[in-house]
Amino acid sequence: MVVGPTRRVESGRVVKPGEEWGAPTDAAADQVGTGDDAALAAVVPDDDATVPLVRFVPHRSELARAVGVTATPGGAPRGIALPVDAIVTDCGIAMNLVMLGRAPDALRAWHRLRHVTVTVDGRTLHDGPASTVVIANGQFRLDADLVPRGHPGDGRLEVQVYALRAGERSGMRRRLATGTHVPHPRITTSSGRTVTVRTGARPVAATLDDRPVGRVTGLDAAVRHPALRLLI
Repeated sequence: MVVGPTRRVESGRVVKPGEEWGAPTDAAADQVGTGDDAALAAVVPDDDATVPLVRFVPHRSELARAVGVTATPGGAPRGIALPVDAIVTDCGIAMNLVMLGRAPDALRAWHRLRHVTVTVDGRTLHDGPASTVVIANGQFRLDADLVPRGHPGDGRLEVQVYALRAGERSGMRRRLATGTHVPHPRITTSSGRTVTVRTGARPVAATLDDRPVGRVTGLDAAVRHPALRLLI
């Protein structure tokens, strides 16, 4: 797979535009799996020194969509080992994205903002009212190009903090499909290796790869680079 115009990081080095992301391999897969992003996260080992080679047949996997892996049961792998990252949190591991608060596509005029503090690599990104915090490894969510800058192998997490006014939310939702909801003056974005979110005394709903993990008053996340190698 050829890297596009954005600089990427692979195995600790910068990969320049036009260079390959991933490497040819004749090895057999260490593990075989199928399913969604949560199913892929389940094969990430507890030991971060182990990076398994995984043959994965996706079913509703947004991360697989981002890297171009298609559901081809029985088809022969093309023999490329593609290093992909994961989001490691104190609530579990996600492959595609972590979300706190109201999902952007569900955000309506009547939803209230709550005070949220978000730090990225130890620097304060946002300290004020917000409805939603997105921590992404991938790019897509459902029909949305939610994080256009997302890249599952660049060794960084993309962060979005939504603090839109009531009258701005319907326009934001219309632009989600094309990724043109960003940039926006009240969607704060950044990227880094570690992210800390604090919501004060009032807990908010949290999801990992769109699976609810309960209500939390805070969450710590870090990228694992790489977490596994997809055999494509």
